[in-house]
Amino acid sequence: MEKNAKIYVAGHRGLVGSAIWKNLQEKGYTNLTGRSHQELDLADSVAVRRFFDEEQPEYVFLAAAFVGGILANSIYRADFIYKNLQIQQNVIGESFRHQVKKLLFLGSTCIYPREAEQPMREEVLLTSPLEYTNEPYAIAKIAGLKLCESFNLQYGTNYIAVMPTNLYGPNDNFDLERSHVLPAMIRKIHLAHCLKEGNWEAVCKDLNRRPVEGINGNSPREEMLAILSKYGISD
Repeated sequence: MEKNAKIYVAGHRGLVGSAIWKNLQEKGYTNLTGRSHQELDLADSVAVRRFFDEEQPEYVFLAAAFVGGILANSIYRADFIYKNLQIQQNVIGESFRHQVKKLLFLGSTCIYPREAEQPMREEVLLTSPLEYTNEPYAIAKIAGLKLCESFNLQYGTNYIAVMPTNLYGPNDNFDLERSHVLPAMIRKIHLAHCLKEGNWEAVCKDLNRRPVEGINGNSPREEMLAILSKYGISD
């Protein structure tokens, strides 16, 4: 990519998108564009078309998605398939309409069969049933992958689909109920360590930043201990 090329990073404030944004900046790319969810709802086809008409990006990183951990996938099944299909259709569709030079689509390892032999190979895709818990999300991601593949085959576009494994890092979701396994474990270990050291200032800071079931750093200490204990967190 040219250093001054217009590059759109969809989901630039999320875990993956913010890392891509930072990496591009460090590599000297100067013409990056992104929108928060409040500024642009990627499930709104009219808004996405207007954005592409105005910005005219040359390259697109599709890192935006409606994501969550096992519990969230179990509860919000309709949201996981519907919202992700909408986001993908709108961004990939407008990328095609505006003839972007290259698009990167981020999938998920959950697209592979539940009983896939380890280590997984690309060839096992769609050969047996998916893990039921996150099946709606996986089906949406498979649709996005196949959308990229189909545009490439029919129109000769340059759309790449990559499947990241479990991720964690800055700007992750550390909610104890709705996050992925790794960030939840990291937060639990951090809080348990704080309790072990009697560092209540750190505990309060954590809970003020991310309240748990309405409990924050201003709640009585007994209530904090009770709610943390519910999630297996103690000294």
